Amino acid sequence: MEQQSKAPQDIRNVVNFLRSSSAGMKIRVGVLNGKRVDYFKGKGAVKALLSPAYGKLKNAPKVTNEQEAQQLLLSIIPYAFFLRVERGAPTGTSSGSPKQLQITQMQTFVPSDYYAWFYEGSQWTTYVGGVAMVAIMLAGVMFPLWPPIMRLGVWYLSIGVLGLIGLFFALAVVRLIFYIITVIVASPGIWIFPKLFADVGFVESFIPLWEWDVPKKKGKKKRSEKEKAKETNGGASPVSSAHIEEIQDSGSSRPASRAARVEEVPDEDS
Repeated sequence: MEQQSKAPQDIRNVVNFLRSSSAGMKIRVGVLNGKRVDYFKGKGAVKALLSPAYGKLKNAPKVTNEQEAQQLLLSIIPYAFFLRVERGAPTGTSSGSPKQLQITQMQTFVPSDYYAWFYEGSQWTTYVGGVAMVAIMLAGVMFPLWPPIMRLGVWYLSIGVLGLIGLFFALAVVRLIFYIITVIVASPGIWIFPKLFADVGFVESFIPLWEWDVPKKKGKKKRSEKEKAKETNGGASPVSSAHIEEIQDSGSSRPASRAARVEEVPDEDS
C-alpha cells in the first residue's frame, strides 16, 4: 500500500513488533471481501505496548500508560497497516468458523473493537526459506555431477542417520522385553529409560536410567465433616443448628461495632 511506504521508521518498528510473536497478541482469522485476513482486538495491542518486550524495543516511541498506548495506535491507523472492522456472523455452520469482517467508515482506536491486519510483517524469513528450498532441490537434481568426495560424504551421513534410527528402534524393543521379564520376575516391572517417549529434551529422555512401573495414585476425595461425625456417632445423623446472637458494643472511643457469638445447639432428636 502507498500509505504504508510513507510511514516513518519508528512507526514501522512498532508495527513489526505488533505483527511478531514477541507481542503475544491473540490473532484471529476472519473473512474480509471473500479473503481470509488476520485480525486482533484493540486491548490486546494496548497490552502488548505495555509489555516488557516492547520496553526493550529500540527506535520506537516510549509508552508508559494505556492512554499513550492508545494514542500511538491511533497514529498508526492513517498508514493503513491495520484498519477498524466490525465482526459479523460466522461464515460456516459451526461457531468456530471464521467470522465476516467489514471495514467501518469511522477509523479510530477503541480498545474494545477489532482491527484487521493489512500488513504481513517482515518477509525476509520467507525469502530466505524460499531460496534455501530452491538450493536444496537443485543440489538434489545435480547429485550425479557432485565431486566423488562430496557424494561419499553424503553416503556416510545417510548411513549414520539410518544407524541412529535403527539404534532407537532396537532400544525400544530391548526396553519392552526387559519390562516384560521384570513384570514376571519382579513385579510391578522396571522400565529402562522411562522418559524415552516423553515430551522432553534429548538429554532428558535418557534420565533416569531406570524406574519402577508404579501406577500414579489418584487423589482420594476428602470425606465431609458430616460423614466423619456420622461415623463417630455410630451412624446417627449429626444434625445441629447454630444460634447467632448479636451483641452491641458498649460506648467507648472506638467506632460502634457488632460481634457475633455462635453457639452449637445439639439436635433434640440425637
